[in-house]
Amino acid sequence: MTRNLGPRPKVSRGEDMSIEILVSAAAATLTTAAFVPQALHIIRHKETRAISLFMYVSFAVGVALWLSFGCLIGNWPIIISNAITLALALAIIAMKLKYG
Repeated sequence: MTRNLGPRPKVSRGEDMSIEILVSAAAATLTTAAFVPQALHIIRHKETRAISLFMYVSFAVGVALWLSFGCLIGNWPIIISNAITLALALAIIAMKLKYG
């Protein structure tokens, strides 16, 4: 059974957006930063045998959808981090196709 707590209190859009931007910026920074070392290792060494093409294509599609979502809501941390991650993922996919 859920409790109806009534309507949410009105918060000015500026306050609401600052919390959204702060949380999305932290999440975007951490997830992109976690991906960068692996991507750079693959790009530097051109060693792609151990990675799954299906996984990277699925990942890239998901990142592209997050990028689209960021554009739809105008959230710059989501847009920037997913643009960076998508570029790296596409580079890895290209290398996987080229080097096997």
